[in-house]
Formats: sequence, structure tokens, C-alpha cells
Amino acid sequence: MTSSSSLPQDAQDAQDARSAAEPVSGSRNESLRADALMEEDVAWSHEIDGARDGDQLDRSERAALRRVAGLSTELEDVTEVEYRQLRLERVVLVGVWTSGTVHDAEISLAELAALAETAGAQVLDAVYQRRDKPDPATYIGSGKALELRDIVLETGADTVVCDGELSPGQLIHLEDVVKVKVVDRTALILDIFAQHAKSREGKAQVSLAQMQYMLPRLRGWGQSLSRQMGGGGSSGGGGMATRGPGETKIETDRRRIREKMAKMRREIAEMKTGRDLKRQERKRHKVPSVAIAGYTNAGKSSLLNRLTGAGVLVENALFATLDPTVRKAETPSGRAYTLADTVGFVRHLPHHLVEAFRSTMEEVGESDLILHVVDGSHPVPEEQLAAVREVIRDVGALDVPEIVVINKADAADPLVLQRLLRNEKYAIAVSARTGAGMDELLALIDEELPRPSVEIEVLVPYIQGALVSRVHAEGEVLSEEHTADGTLLKARVHEELAAELGTFVLATS
Repeated sequence: MTSSSSLPQDAQDAQDARSAAEPVSGSRNESLRADALMEEDVAWSHEIDGARDGDQLDRSERAALRRVAGLSTELEDVTEVEYRQLRLERVVLVGVWTSGTVHDAEISLAELAALAETAGAQVLDAVYQRRDKPDPATYIGSGKALELRDIVLETGADTVVCDGELSPGQLIHLEDVVKVKVVDRTALILDIFAQHAKSREGKAQVSLAQMQYMLPRLRGWGQSLSRQMGGGGSSGGGGMATRGPGETKIETDRRRIREKMAKMRREIAEMKTGRDLKRQERKRHKVPSVAIAGYTNAGKSSLLNRLTGAGVLVENALFATLDPTVRKAETPSGRAYTLADTVGFVRHLPHHLVEAFRSTMEEVGESDLILHVVDGSHPVPEEQLAAVREVIRDVGALDVPEIVVINKADAADPLVLQRLLRNEKYAIAVSARTGAGMDELLALIDEELPRPSVEIEVLVPYIQGALVSRVHAEGEVLSEEHTADGTLLKARVHEELAAELGTFVLATS
């Protein structure tokens, strides 16, 4: 009897041990989901009832959720998002189509699928709905949210990714209906940035953007998480009936996040000072600067490597480059300039990221020339151009001269190339992969870079070789001849260097 009765108990103990060792899932996962943004856990709640939506388009067939064919990816990696510990494993995409054509809606979801894949997800299905505007309660409306729940159950998805930025209320209500995690486009992009940030400044900028996004979305169980009690006993104040909760757990978390945000802003400002000093030093030496800007995955890093041999990471993934890279380059005529690779842009780039990365994006605003790289193989490259120019406007760089570099020309539709070359005033088609068009691009950069304003002809004694070197480094040498008395130079230089060369001038024009 003893032996037979102990077997079930042993089996039960083993089962309990296995359960403790396995990842949290199902209903336990719902109760233990935590935020790892800070040392303390930030509790999340699903206790809010889903609001019903009366303004539905259910009667119209065109309002139905429509599947998008061909948006399925198979990935083995699973990446845990550091600030919310989301496991983006098996996802269903959902979008609201408010304007444009069906093709536009499908392109937008295809881009969302690429973002999800970059984050380490497997896309199981993708649907979109035609609405005049997103539903204020559940993004797609309560009726369609129930249909989405059926799709989630059918596919076995554990996450829904929405193609837009959802309000805190929309996230709560939609999660309450579909019963799985809901992530919006902004959170997905923040996740990717968190994975790809390598430098100290990049990590700080991403952390700041994450905290700005999370602050209004913290959820808790209200008074049950109070940390302290107000009121008093015999010492005065209110009695038992008047004592209320003090600072709640969620209020504490918000306060500490604000404190951490203030600290992060100070750190970023200090890092910005160092970069500003380097930029001022380049300007003092009159070294022209060129910034490479463009849509994510358009080939900016490949172009930088092709032009300078910089050896920057090149990866077929969105936002592979977050940390700006500055390299020295030289025009065909021998003029030195700097070439800066910048973070990629995307449609509806989260405002938090634009603000957090503003100091990095200033490389674009402070440059003398922008190489605006666009993916020529994209179905609608004009949309990429418009999205990037919107961010360029936000950082105050609209007055900087721009060359549109149509990359991946070897894989582009010839008709698309012709259309872009015809519509853009300064445009050139290249292929960073094959090197096609690079000589023409270098010549165009040489032509568009600002030139020194003073043209001089000087005879510099050989003992003043340092001045000759400066003319080569900071100016534009038109002709050079070595004579018995010294180096005869005809060059264009800036005003400060022209003043230093004044005693050797033969003629000035």
C-alpha cells in the first residue's frame, strides 16, 4: 500500500518540478507579464472591460478583414524585448486602410511584416480592414476584433501587431478581446532599435525613446498596489474612515521613470557636446561634410563602404545601422570631405525616436550636402522619398543641397528608374553592390560640394611646406608647379588661409 500510494505523489512532484522549469504560458503568462524597464516590476492589467463600438461598417462587404497573401516568414530566432519582455514568436498582422488603394494597404503591411521579421517573429497571417478612421476603442472595431480573435485561435498566434500607433485604451481593449499580447508599430520599431543599438549613446537614445513611449501606457491594479497609507491615528488628522491610500505602485513607477528619463537626457546632452566639438573642429578646418540619409535598408551603409572602404556592418535587415559613422573621403580632384552614415528612416517613424535621435540626426542638418539614398527596387520609391524628407524637415535640414541616389539600380524596374530620374532634379542611378555609377556619383559630389571663395596664385618658399599642405587639405588646387624659388600654386582657398598666404601672392582674382 505504501509503495502504490507513493507513486502518484512522486509523479505529481516531478510534474510540479517540470512546470516550474518550463516557460510561463497561458493564463499564468497573463498574470505574470512584467515590465523590465526598471528594476521593479511594472504590473499590467487586463481587468478593463472592452468597450463596444457602435460605429461599425459591418454591413459593407468592403469593410471585412481581408487576408494579405504572401506575408509569411519562417524564423528560428526568438528575441525577447528588453523593456516589456515580449516574446515575438508567432504573430498576426492587422492594419486599418483609411486612404489610398488596396495596393498601398498591402505594401504597408508588407513593410510591417519586414519589421516583425527583423524583430525575430514568424508572421502567420496578415489582415487589413477598410475604415474611414481607426476605431477609438479597439482600433478595428469590436466586431472585427472578435473576427481577429478567431484568426488568432485558428493560427495559434501569441501576438497581434497593429500597423499604427495605438493609444493606451486601444491596447487594453483589443488585448481584452483577442486574449493575446497586442503590439503596435511604434513598439515594434522600438524593439528593433533596442536590439541593434551598440554604442553607449545609441543605447541611451533607445532607452529614452522606450521610456517616453511606455510612460503613458503603464498599467496597474490601482489602490491594491498602494505603497503607503495616509492619515493618522491619535496624533491627529483623519480617523479610520478618512485614511486613504498614499502613493500607489504605478505612481511610484511613473515617478522613477521620469527621474530616469531626466538622467538619460543629461547623459545624451553630454555626448552631444563631444560630437559638436568634433564637428566644429572639422568646420574650423573648412572640411566639407556629406551626410548619407535615406529609408531603412535602402543601402546607405553599402554606399558608404563602396565610397570609402569603411567596413561598416551591412545587413539585409531594417535598422541594421543606428550609430552614426563618419569617415574621411576624397573627391576625384583631391578635395577632402567627410561622409557620415546616419540612422535609417521609415514611414510613420515614432515621434519618440525622432526626439531621442535628434542629436544624431543633426549630422544631416549640419552637413553641406545630403546623399538621399532610395531603394530603386522598391515598388513605390516615391513614398520612401516623401517619408525621409518629412524627417529631414523635422530636423531643420530642408535648405541643405540634396542628391537623390537611386541605389540597387541593377535590380530596379527600368520604368521606375526612368520615372525617378525624370522627376528628381538632381538624381543618379547606382548600384553599391556592383559599383555601377560610382564614378559618376563621385564627380557629382565634387561638383556640388561648396568651393572655397578666394582664388589666389602664390609662390610659396619650400621652407613653408606646411602652408602648401594646408592648401591641398583645405582648398582646391587648380595647378601646381615646382620652381627654383618655391612651389607655384594656383588654388581656391577660404578667407582665413588666403590671409595667411597673403605675403606670397602673385595675383588675386
